[in-house]
Amino acid sequence: MIRLFHVYFPTRTLVLSVSELCLIVLGFLLVSATRSADEMELWLSYDNGFLKIAVVSTVLIVCMYYYDLYDSTVLGNQRETHARLIQVFGTASVILAALYFIFPEAGLGRASFVLGIGLAGLGLIFSRRLFLTLNRSGHLAERVAILGEGTLAISLAREIEKRPELGLKVLGLVSRSGDAATYDRELRHLGRVDDLIDLIHSERVSRLIIATDDREHNLPLTELRELKNRRLMVLDGTVFYEKVTGKSFLDSSILARVIFTPGFWPSPALLFYKRAASIVFSVLGLVLCAPVMAVIAIAVRAESNGPILFRQRRMGKGRRVFTLYKFRSMRSEVALKGSFKTAQVNDERFTRVGRWLRRTRLDEIPQLYNILRGDMDFIGPRPFALEEEEELEKRIPHYALRWVVTPGATGWAQVQLGYCASIEDNTEKLAHDLFYIQNQSAGLDLLILMRTTKILLWGRGAR
Repeated sequence: MIRLFHVYFPTRTLVLSVSELCLIVLGFLLVSATRSADEMELWLSYDNGFLKIAVVSTVLIVCMYYYDLYDSTVLGNQRETHARLIQVFGTASVILAALYFIFPEAGLGRASFVLGIGLAGLGLIFSRRLFLTLNRSGHLAERVAILGEGTLAISLAREIEKRPELGLKVLGLVSRSGDAATYDRELRHLGRVDDLIDLIHSERVSRLIIATDDREHNLPLTELRELKNRRLMVLDGTVFYEKVTGKSFLDSSILARVIFTPGFWPSPALLFYKRAASIVFSVLGLVLCAPVMAVIAIAVRAESNGPILFRQRRMGKGRRVFTLYKFRSMRSEVALKGSFKTAQVNDERFTRVGRWLRRTRLDEIPQLYNILRGDMDFIGPRPFALEEEEELEKRIPHYALRWVVTPGATGWAQVQLGYCASIEDNTEKLAHDLFYIQNQSAGLDLLILMRTTKILLWGRGAR
């Protein structure tokens, strides 16, 4: 796996994206090659041909990202991939048509554009079929054994199996007791830890993941040292779980792991960047959105009597309580109660204007004022209503760790999970929030903003 933006991405997926970018560029270069040699050289060198091809290629790759064509759930579905590729070319054509209308000199020419799109499309269809074939081949996957038989080992095995683009094949579990199937009958039991070296050799294992629930005690250190000397890749299960899933593994050691990570004690430079960015972009956002906010305020007041803004107490950094502002989306008698009852799809409490505001997320624009005041940052764990936070703290272990950083208008949990309603959902949310705390950086914030933009464009997860 390769680390970008403080998050790990499968090497195969990154190779696929780079190769597809090259195929798109190659398609348009082949179109330019239909000219004579002199015309081609003149067009590429003096008519900004390379720049024009770069613009088209960039738009196509960005559209492919925003249509989730590099997402794990889409990579293995050939029919879904082809449907989304059609959407990509349609969207890219509209964007480029608008761009060429504004900047005619940037255009490739109608014939060159159509032929280039056609060749690029054929190349992408071929690359996806080849990727799917190679990705499903067990012969090309690294053989992995997991040392452990508890929750971490089972969870890690399941997460790897769901992601064939990792290029890993879980052979089974190595246990101490000799009966790893106690926890999951579907996973193969390779044998006992006493036979670890022989098992590694006979099963041709290339990676061993240590995923025991009591790693501090009774590890076969002599055998592990011998395997390391034989250049076997030995990985820490907890660390690898976080790389694969983008969330922390919640167990009894999570408190110690989070406390001793750099993210728990962010540097002054990181804190300065987050506050400076919050001030600059909140001021800019308030200025640009002022006309929209005026229209929304009039619409909210025109539909129903009551306050234009909804105010609610939220939990901030270090348990500091602050008032969060949003445009009122529910009937005034409901909003004034201050209840934190979870919103449902087609909730009857919404007004007509409010339903549209929630769907487009425009009800959250007033939070720019909270960001300017320092109650929130743009990126961070999303704050809940005070009563809800207190209830979740009682029911979810280590939930209070979310409050060691400033909350945000959007965050890693929001772009990974969407709306959270149940205790199980919020436990997953905590796991993602703790991953953000451990890895917070400008790069990770940029990735979250990119994914937030994707969610806003497609209106996903709104209630």
